[in-house]
Amino acid sequence: MAIETVTLTDEFKALVADVTSQEGYREPIAFGIARVDRGQKNAEKVLQANFGLVNWKENYGSAAVFIKALQEANCDVNCAASEFVTTINDNFVQNCMAAFAPYLAEATGEAHKNVQVIKTLASMEDIAKNFRIVFLFEDANPQSVESVYLKLYSISLAKAPLRRVNLNGAFGILSNVAWVGNTPYELDYLRENEIEMKLNGTFPKIDSVDKFPRYLQHIIPADNTRILEASKVRMGAQLAAGTTVMPGASYINFNAGTLGPVMVEGRISSSAIVGAGSDVGGGASILGVLSGTDGNPITIGENTLLGANSTCGIPLGDACIIDGGLAIFAGTKVSITEEELAKIIEANPGKEIEYKNIFRADELQGLNGLHFRQDSTTGEIVVRRSTREVQLNAVLH
Repeated sequence: MAIETVTLTDEFKALVADVTSQEGYREPIAFGIARVDRGQKNAEKVLQANFGLVNWKENYGSAAVFIKALQEANCDVNCAASEFVTTINDNFVQNCMAAFAPYLAEATGEAHKNVQVIKTLASMEDIAKNFRIVFLFEDANPQSVESVYLKLYSISLAKAPLRRVNLNGAFGILSNVAWVGNTPYELDYLRENEIEMKLNGTFPKIDSVDKFPRYLQHIIPADNTRILEASKVRMGAQLAAGTTVMPGASYINFNAGTLGPVMVEGRISSSAIVGAGSDVGGGASILGVLSGTDGNPITIGENTLLGANSTCGIPLGDACIIDGGLAIFAGTKVSITEEELAKIIEANPGKEIEYKNIFRADELQGLNGLHFRQDSTTGEIVVRRSTREVQLNAVLH
């Protein structure tokens, strides 16, 4: 069976309405078509998924067309499942072309990107089994490499917010591979062919060995975003426009990132988020949920400075400073004078903080205007009301 060529936009709308009215139909929260890279030894093993376009809570008409095209190609989509993944073929593509006919001529640039995906596939001589379509009907634990990548793309493209996407079990689904440019190699394949490849001079230059690719292998950043070393940002990170990631000790892990222009010369661990105008100084570390925060994800507010080689283990509000070299953990004991505490309370309207000379650092978490310093005479860590304005160089961001 086949979809008859649609000639008018009203006919297209009627087709979509017919699909969405089917019993059991559910709108997907995300969907997309990916070209997959398969194992060199095991062709059934998917190593990576490259999405030309990711749809996240949008373009439901295109989703309906894709489902109808699969049905006409004798593939029923299980909308009751949390996710559905299957290989597409030329029959699927031709059905989509028939449904999208009213939009084919104008599908360029920013217009009708799902139609552009189908036009590109239609221009290929043989799509074989290297193209897979993915539907997510629930944000449940991912069950396939394709769905993990769809979620990572959604985060890195800022279509989905940080820390709101379910990636539980993703590490167990992805394979540890050797990355050569944008091509993943099975490690067993390299081991089995090592002698021949090395003697023939065909052994590849391996850039990294990891389950996750690098951010820049899949994502085009904003024009005013700079990443000086590709290895410093992992796929699944989210970088707001204006972020600068310097070389050296910097790193941004997956499901972590920035919400505005940020200078990154330190480490933003998994699930850590940094607000606009903040500066993560050289060698500074923001702890992740698996590295000492007891599962408490850390958010750094706006215009906050983490000094060189400092460690931040608590959430901070806006306009805070941790001096270079200091390590502030949840249980770190800090001293505040009554006079400075009054200033801090003034900077945090509605907060009631009872005075005491010694606080645990986590009792101050999320407050604005904190300045963590170390008394050079006694070694005591003190907290004062910050009086220094943290301001990034606008020319650099």
